Amino acid sequence: MNEKKRYHPAIILFNIASFIKENFFIIIILFIINFNSTSKWIIWGRYALIALFLVYILYSILKWYIETYEITREAFIFREGVLVKKQRNIPFERIQDHHSKANFLHQLLGITSLKLETGTSDKDANLSFPAISLKEETRILENLLKKERKIAADVQHEEERVIYFESTNKDIIRAAFTSFSFLALFPLLLTGYFQLDEWLNIEETSKQVLNFFERNIWIWLPLVLVTLGAAFAVGYLQTLFKYGNFVISADKDRIYITRGVFTTNAYSIQKSRVQAIKIQQSLLKRLFGMVEIKLVSAGQEIIGEETEINSLYPFMDKKKAYQLVNQLLPDYHIVENMHRLPKKVLWLKLIRPYYLTFAAVIILVFVKREWLYAAAIVLLAEIIFRVLDYQFTRYLKEDEYIQVREGGLYTRTIHTKWRNLQQIEVSHSWLQRRFGVATIQFYNRAKPFQLTILMDLSKEESVAFYERFCRRSVRHEGESR
Repeated sequence: MNEKKRYHPAIILFNIASFIKENFFIIIILFIINFNSTSKWIIWGRYALIALFLVYILYSILKWYIETYEITREAFIFREGVLVKKQRNIPFERIQDHHSKANFLHQLLGITSLKLETGTSDKDANLSFPAISLKEETRILENLLKKERKIAADVQHEEERVIYFESTNKDIIRAAFTSFSFLALFPLLLTGYFQLDEWLNIEETSKQVLNFFERNIWIWLPLVLVTLGAAFAVGYLQTLFKYGNFVISADKDRIYITRGVFTTNAYSIQKSRVQAIKIQQSLLKRLFGMVEIKLVSAGQEIIGEETEINSLYPFMDKKKAYQLVNQLLPDYHIVENMHRLPKKVLWLKLIRPYYLTFAAVIILVFVKREWLYAAAIVLLAEIIFRVLDYQFTRYLKEDEYIQVREGGLYTRTIHTKWRNLQQIEVSHSWLQRRFGVATIQFYNRAKPFQLTILMDLSKEESVAFYERFCRRSVRHEGESR
């Protein structure tokens, strides 16, 4: 149990690959574009990069050899650093969620990466095992589970795990279409064309090809069909690699999400740590009756690429998604019928300053005055967005939970319990005071805080929200005493 462990030696190769990736353009410039150059700065640049590369290899080997971790009965102990050493002790009680990720090389070598998340926002709060064997991952997670329950309960835990959703080929096709991933082919073709033109000068050949197509118009139809087929194939494969094998399962205490083909992601979240449910809909998803539901966890980072980890299947039928949420989290009940904002709020939104239109006018006056009419298009778009924002903004305030929907073309709904709110702020501008409305900001625990904003709520409702939160705070303090 107390044996010191090192990461898998493959981490050295991953670090070297990362170095090459980060310096890719410098390598291209020094060793390919200027292959025949005799310039001194090119020659010395090559020597410097090669020397830096050798030093980095040595550093990666030393880092792998020196840095270790240890699992005791109560905590993880990390010993890190090559020149400046430090030790971190993280008790099991602080671990809330875990996320494992294995790309194609990980799977080829039979290893994975594992990230354990805590509920704090310190930069060293999360634990990362960048390269460990699958057996070692199982050992780490088993030690965490043993702290939550007895060994006999662990067996029962596995037996009670139920699969609630598995993606099908039909789901992948719908996802490929609604995510517009099929459009990824065209940037690839353009990039390939410009790269070939730079090296082979194919501009004249391109003109000849275009002239051929102009003389043979009949060939456009099969060409368009082939291009659309290739575009959809690229989009389908891209979606399959990312969202294929998508499985949502759960037991009494945890929700498990796995996805991916060549790069697999596995995420586990404690049900008790769920602070809110976030429902997102683009205009196209709204037309097809689909939603994306995310679980906001107390120990979860909600920035960067990791935001996709906690997402229930992003292209799920709305009715099916709501049923799934009720099955996974019976305490949460998403409601469709909510209250609208007062009608006077629409006029408030329409008379607010049009900053984007103003900026467009200024730019066009100085850059392209003959295109000044385009500012009218920007103004019309701003008006449409504001009307849609008023049309789709809704709220609901119940004894146990609140639910807020905001946005126009892209809507976001937050469903959370009063007990999970950490902070609430009420503010009002000069213009809002004239209309008798205010803005409320709700904060849920996450890293950073999950912020929900409800603008232009009536003064009476704003006071009711604030007083309800105050009663919740007083009750919470009484229970803690």
